[in-house]
Amino acid sequence: MLQQILSDMFIEPELLAELNEEQKQILFFKMREEQIRRWREREAQLEKEEAARVKVKKVSGKSVSWMKGLDEDVWVWVMGEHPEDKPYDQICDEVMAERAALQAQREAEKLRAKKEAELEKRFSGLYLEPEQAVLSEQEVQQRRAEEELKKLELEERCKAEEELRRLEQERKRQIYISLKEVQSSKHTPEEEDKEWQNTLQKSKAADVRRRSLAKQTIEDHRRRSVRALERGRVAAMTKAFGSTDPAPAPKPRNTSNNSKAISRKGGMRRSLSASSRDHIIRWFKEEQLPLRAGFQHDQSRIAPWFHGIISREEAEALLEEGEPGFFLVRVSERVFGYVLSYRSREGVKHLLIDASESCYMLLGDQIRFGSLTELLEYHQVEPLSSSGAEEYLRRACGQKAAPADYTDLFT
Repeated sequence: MLQQILSDMFIEPELLAELNEEQKQILFFKMREEQIRRWREREAQLEKEEAARVKVKKVSGKSVSWMKGLDEDVWVWVMGEHPEDKPYDQICDEVMAERAALQAQREAEKLRAKKEAELEKRFSGLYLEPEQAVLSEQEVQQRRAEEELKKLELEERCKAEEELRRLEQERKRQIYISLKEVQSSKHTPEEEDKEWQNTLQKSKAADVRRRSLAKQTIEDHRRRSVRALERGRVAAMTKAFGSTDPAPAPKPRNTSNNSKAISRKGGMRRSLSASSRDHIIRWFKEEQLPLRAGFQHDQSRIAPWFHGIISREEAEALLEEGEPGFFLVRVSERVFGYVLSYRSREGVKHLLIDASESCYMLLGDQIRFGSLTELLEYHQVEPLSSSGAEEYLRRACGQKAAPADYTDLFT
């Protein structure tokens, strides 16, 4: 089932709902690894296709020539290394002063033009025309008054020019201060470099933690698989640990009456929402009962830990008063498979059991078992969690009421 999910890069919502947090994390890591593997394959293929193409060099009249130093190598200037290079702060001050001067000059030109228009309007029409050359006594007095007006106009212009210069210098200083404040609010190159180094260190630390977690998971699976092989309980090893033996072929199944069931290319199937219980009962009778699923080793009777199609809440109610390690196996009410429900120190947990290939394995795990009994016996001596938590199966939870909740599976 896991291989089918990785092949499709899709998991049914009903199947996802049956997974606990640890199985969801394992599934996420597996899907992420599959994405990276596909990306690398695609990149390698693109590189091969690119190398196979014949590159035709375009003929162009444009070319680039590099200035060379005394050592006949390309001349490179690194700002700040030469003794005559200005410091970064000084360069910024000069650039800001130049910008402030240009902006203040433009504003002063606008004020100057406005003042000139006001003076022209004020003194225009007060002077005699040039053709009035022959002057009388009265006209001479008028000419003198005109000269006084010109002198007054000149004084007004001088005062206006001085005021404009003063305003220009004041405005230049204000603009420079504002630019300086904006510059000081930004990070200096040293601060930006330090911030980038901190971000890089955090990213590297996160990568190390992810690699450590993946390595720990792989080593734990390897250790558990070797121990299972020594006990003779494992049907096959996962390909992830270098196994070249093919997975055991599933036994023929009678699927003639399962036309209403949804299948995803041989992976774990789920039934339609309508009458799903009937489909699950039919699946168990036709495919699991011939394999003696839910029976003890000697197949003489049904195992005490086996339960029928009960909900998650019903399973938690049965395990509520038990000690850590109290467990049961129930037929999933959502997918064609089983759920291992057990009590831990944190509460009741649920692990989905994949039964899609005539063998049994916890979803996300790499060890396959020939029967549910072998899987449960294995985890009585090996921890269930791959995260380091010591969680074992201790005591089976049997039926607490009559009739048994699995009656409809065997009748």
